Amino acid sequence: MGRKIPLWQALLCFFFTLIVLMYCLGILGKLFGDALACDYGEVHIALLTSATFAAIVAALNGYKWSFLEAGMLASINRSMQAILILAEVGLLIGCWVAAGVVPAMIYYGLLILKPSIFLFAACLLCCIVALATGSSWTTAGTIGIALIGVATGLGIPSSMAAGAVVSGAYFGDKMSPLSDTTNLAPAMAGATLFDHIRHMIYTVTPSLIIALVIYLVLGMRASGNNLDIVEPMRQACLINFKLNLWMLIPPILVIVIVALKIPAIPGIMGGIVAGMIIGSIFNGIGLADWPGILHYGYSVPGFTDAYTQAQDKLADQIASYDADSFLSMDAGDFAALAKEQGLSTSIIGEYNIDKLIDGKGGMNSMMWTINLILCAMCFGGIMDASGMLGEIAQSLLHFAKGTGGLVTVTVISCIIMNIIAGDQYLSLVLPGRMYKETYEDRRLAPRNLSRVLEDSGTITSCLVPWNTCGATMQKFLGVKTWGGPGGGYGRYAFLNLINPLVSIFYGFTGITMMKMTDEEYEKVMQAREKEKQEALANLEA
Repeated sequence: MGRKIPLWQALLCFFFTLIVLMYCLGILGKLFGDALACDYGEVHIALLTSATFAAIVAALNGYKWSFLEAGMLASINRSMQAILILAEVGLLIGCWVAAGVVPAMIYYGLLILKPSIFLFAACLLCCIVALATGSSWTTAGTIGIALIGVATGLGIPSSMAAGAVVSGAYFGDKMSPLSDTTNLAPAMAGATLFDHIRHMIYTVTPSLIIALVIYLVLGMRASGNNLDIVEPMRQACLINFKLNLWMLIPPILVIVIVALKIPAIPGIMGGIVAGMIIGSIFNGIGLADWPGILHYGYSVPGFTDAYTQAQDKLADQIASYDADSFLSMDAGDFAALAKEQGLSTSIIGEYNIDKLIDGKGGMNSMMWTINLILCAMCFGGIMDASGMLGEIAQSLLHFAKGTGGLVTVTVISCIIMNIIAGDQYLSLVLPGRMYKETYEDRRLAPRNLSRVLEDSGTITSCLVPWNTCGATMQKFLGVKTWGGPGGGYGRYAFLNLINPLVSIFYGFTGITMMKMTDEEYEKVMQAREKEKQEALANLEA
């Protein structure tokens, strides 16, 4: 242990991190010219650099490396379940694509879903699936991928579709008793699980209703732009797959397994096994083929003659885009080439489907995201172990005047933790630990704090590109958090943008901010005193 690190040094680490991230992402180059230009475009090295800088600051304040290393390992350990689930979902995606499960969801989704209600229906469908599974990641990585494909066929921008998927997935995740964050938040605040869930209804329900209304309006404005491509995309699903309703058994099975309160990891494994059985029976995948698919994902095996001939004919034009095939072109370049050359809708439909599923899934595909999580956890672990995160959070309490101010400070703290630490769990644990006694001293029931933690810590984690959740959503949905075509999914994840504001509004108005009774307050004070006595006894021992 070293000495207490001053606030200005903690803030220095915070601003250093922002500058390095902006440099590696190329933002500084755009703002200040070529002298600060960088075409790296990712955040892994930025986070490792920030971790090194934070470690130097901590060392100058007397912290030994062994202590900081233990902090990093503890931070990584907190994320290990998420890493295991992420790797397993990679297996699940590769399996379900190869087996025809994801293509079947696209095939039938294009038949059922209409453009005007697509965004509304996609959000609602993801709400239901995530509520049943307790996992926003599993929802986005399976049905979310299929919905992006359906959106392409219906002429809905993928950024809008991804925003609707994320909103629905996080609603279901927040409200499910099977979710890890839904269990963690009340544990940090001292509330019970079902009191916490019931209390969240007051903030998350109006947020969802507002989001659904916006999706309906956007759907009516965005609908009908490209409906001619729907049937060619449905036919493209049949080129490499034999599809039928049996393909929908694996996703239904996963929902049932998790609804039976079987833990997520064995539950997802059940979905993988079911997918392998379906793929082997209906699409003839041999036992010897599965290891490669599960490790490296699915590769499209064949194309139509028209597609191949068009590709050969346009070889020179494809090369001008620094590509060697249609599939190696990005969607914007292919769309420009298709318009210029007057490619048929059947070829465009085949490209849309193949581009969506080629290379999808497999444990190997998750390594980029897992590496990002490890880098973020190294930085977050050093900042936490050295007390710098706590110092930043504690300083914000000076602005907590009244209940509204306290709720606002909690929300801001959770968002800062998501940005600095890159981990939603730390954004629940640290502010929960820091502000628990303050809520108690103001006689606010523990469920208030647990709700605010979820309204800001869980819900905004996917809006930070280098956060474990933001990186995962980008990987699964193939859409950037911010920027890129359509501006990214963040601007359309309306539930995630609105929910923290609703929570702050309730804080200032006092709506649903439950107070403790005298008896409850007395019990809390007794429990606090008992904890202090036990801590003193342990210290003396």
